[in-house]
Amino acid sequence: MKVKKAIIPAAGFGSRMLPASKAVPKEMLPIVDKPTIQYIVEEAAAAGAEDILIITSRGKGAIEDHFDRLPELESALLASGKTELYESLCKCSELANIVFIRQQEMRGSGHAILKGRSFVGDEPFLVLYGDDVIVSEIPVSKQLMDAYDEFGLSCLGIQQVAEKDIYMYSSMKTKPIRDNLYLIDDMVEKPAPGAHFSLYAILGRCLLTPEIFGIIENQEPGAGGEIQITDSIRTVANKSGCIGVDFIGNRYDVGNKLSYVKAQIEIGLAHPETGEALRAYINSLK
Repeated sequence: MKVKKAIIPAAGFGSRMLPASKAVPKEMLPIVDKPTIQYIVEEAAAAGAEDILIITSRGKGAIEDHFDRLPELESALLASGKTELYESLCKCSELANIVFIRQQEMRGSGHAILKGRSFVGDEPFLVLYGDDVIVSEIPVSKQLMDAYDEFGLSCLGIQQVAEKDIYMYSSMKTKPIRDNLYLIDDMVEKPAPGAHFSLYAILGRCLLTPEIFGIIENQEPGAGGEIQITDSIRTVANKSGCIGVDFIGNRYDVGNKLSYVKAQIEIGLAHPETGEALRAYINSLK
């Protein structure tokens, strides 16, 4: 079955980016000239997702406004001859069929994804976390879709992290299949020191089958007293296995201050309007 739907959980407080995220949703913090959420929506759309659900919370209306049309601004841009800007604004609102729902209580990632059950129905779907911008030639979401087309199992975007950091993530129990593909039949969320399976962790992207909803519904709270999606994915892995895709791409955790600054620099260097001048500026600092 072709994957046509995607869920983007974007309801969190963004506490790691305070005070910037106090009044501005962290998903709306810009990288060069686009908010981080737009990079994520663009990835899902480029991979082939036609319907995208963004899960928000109170105070995040700016995300919905960003993907809406603004006729007054569009008319002003056309009147002043700024056709490229006009076209970019229109394109933003036409990336996919984008809908929104609120997570009224912060009860964890699993609870957020469960809010999308009626949206997904009986179809496989992508999950792209609102904290993670990943720049790649082939969208990571498409890399997961290709693995799903071959194996028909839930697929997880994974990469290795430093051993000192694995306790912050979910550690995968992996068995090599070929190239960058692994069979995952177990995992542990936020492992205690020395209790990790491997240094491979899920980083920002999943492709899940609809069976996950029934599992989440009966999931007991896990780490932090919240319903963690990785606990439900572990149940799937134990039962039928998941495919781990060691994805090709540069990931930026925009909830991490240093990673966010790196995104500004590296994406800024690749941007046609800022790249040359930014490179010259960086060189002048040496």
